[in-house]
Amino acid sequence: MGKPLRGTRLAVCAAAAGALLSGFVPAVGAVAAPASGTPSAMRAADDPATGNEGMPDDGFENEPESEQDDFAGAGAAATAPSPRASALAADPVPGRAGDFRLVTGTDISGLVTKLDAALPQQGLTALMEQANRPAGWESACGTTGIYGSDLAVNHRVCWKSDDAASSEWVPQAITGVSDAQEDEDWGTSNSEPIAVASYDAKNPGRSDYASGAGQCLASPTTDACNEKGIRVSFFNQATQMYRHVLLVWPYMNSKDHISFDALHAREGTCVGTVTPSCAAQNGIHAGGMVWYGNYLYVADTANGMRVFDLRKIMDLNPDNNADVDDKTPDGLTSNVVDQRRVGRQNNVWYGYGYRYVMPQVATLKFSTAKNGGETGGNQCYATGRPKASYISLDRTGTDHMILGEYCNTNNGGTSPGRVGTYPMTALTAAVEGAPGTAAAADLAYGLPAGATFGGEALWHKIQGVTRYEGAWYFHRSNSSSNGRLLQATPGTVGGTSQLVGNPKILQSSIGPEDLYLAHGRGDGFAPQLWSLSEHAPSVCGPCEREVYSYNMAEVISDFG
Repeated sequence: MGKPLRGTRLAVCAAAAGALLSGFVPAVGAVAAPASGTPSAMRAADDPATGNEGMPDDGFENEPESEQDDFAGAGAAATAPSPRASALAADPVPGRAGDFRLVTGTDISGLVTKLDAALPQQGLTALMEQANRPAGWESACGTTGIYGSDLAVNHRVCWKSDDAASSEWVPQAITGVSDAQEDEDWGTSNSEPIAVASYDAKNPGRSDYASGAGQCLASPTTDACNEKGIRVSFFNQATQMYRHVLLVWPYMNSKDHISFDALHAREGTCVGTVTPSCAAQNGIHAGGMVWYGNYLYVADTANGMRVFDLRKIMDLNPDNNADVDDKTPDGLTSNVVDQRRVGRQNNVWYGYGYRYVMPQVATLKFSTAKNGGETGGNQCYATGRPKASYISLDRTGTDHMILGEYCNTNNGGTSPGRVGTYPMTALTAAVEGAPGTAAAADLAYGLPAGATFGGEALWHKIQGVTRYEGAWYFHRSNSSSNGRLLQATPGTVGGTSQLVGNPKILQSSIGPEDLYLAHGRGDGFAPQLWSLSEHAPSVCGPCEREVYSYNMAEVISDFG
């Protein structure tokens, strides 16, 4: 093990967007210029020449951080249903499976192979044994004030206090080992992992590369600067401990060295504070996630899905001693103390202070053209590219992924949302296939119409979906009040195949999000419908962040 390295030169706050899609530019990168006044002759071998700061657009559509937010576009249009919103409630939107077609992006397997050679790997079983954060379980989570009266909560998990109150990280998506494989056993582990994705919601500043000033480098311990993208928290049900893993993407930096950065929709150079003209801090929302086999599929609202491989988790602290920088296979060292830097900087590997990082291995991008309508208030449209707002897995027949849209019809648009399904064989083939390999949806529906709730359409503001034995279940948010669990079944409306909503609705938690069905076939347990709440206590008086489950048999019975 080497001695800790603490360079005096500024390193990058956000290395850059190299092209996971058709916009990939392998030889361009972004690491920060030396601090003002540092002679160029004193630059380390890994420092770029001045002028290489920032990166071109990586080919992704920008995704505002307000995606899937009931408060997006707040104002007159958001506080009262518009005439158009009332019309939407009466008019079903047909589903068009062709709009949901996905295509594999640029092959980045060579970049991942380079990271494999540079950094040590860690399997998920060992990672679960290294889970370092205690969670509350069942009654240890305290009051049940976030839950409604219609559904009996079966299991409850609550986060360590700093995660429970964080304004930086907001939980959104959930999946688990029951999605991963039929027998629900992962290797030799009995941890039965549940995975939750959170997005970085707070970015108050950014380094100014051009002048050598660095807001995000000012403090050695800050965790509230730079867009860190997405982290996944793997929860060990056997020990009730969990561990964070930072999702990253690989690229070749300006010195032709392999590196990685947090997930960004786009890169650029921001001078001083972040402004609307600087898109460098637009992260993705990760409103849904499915773990299937070795692959972790993460929803990217504006683009489709990003795919990660559980066999490619990188370990930046193998000796579990954060005070000493570890030697890495490429002859460099890694540092898990500095929370301000990411990727390879001045011959040291960083991960914003996280021990584990998992690189993206593939991209599945919508091939349909985007509808030209306004989307600033989460508006959706009946035709064109859908939003990948949430995803889930249906194992009750032939394995399918379900993808759907979060929409706010109060702000206009022509659709309350659509859902589509993909055979998992098609998605796996696309992930493992050549660039341009297509994965076609085999079914699509518009959401039910006609019902109202609280003076607006019931069927919009959907945060999660799953399908179980032919019936569809949806989580509907309701700002900082209790959300609703909805059920729909396929039927015919006006001669067109549609989802028909159950008139009965069930009160759910405050801030309800994604859905995950643990089928229980591997261990003989009753099927559980899992979800999670996103709001920290600072949002409302009774708000709490928890992961929780309902007994699926009781859910079905409650809907009648």
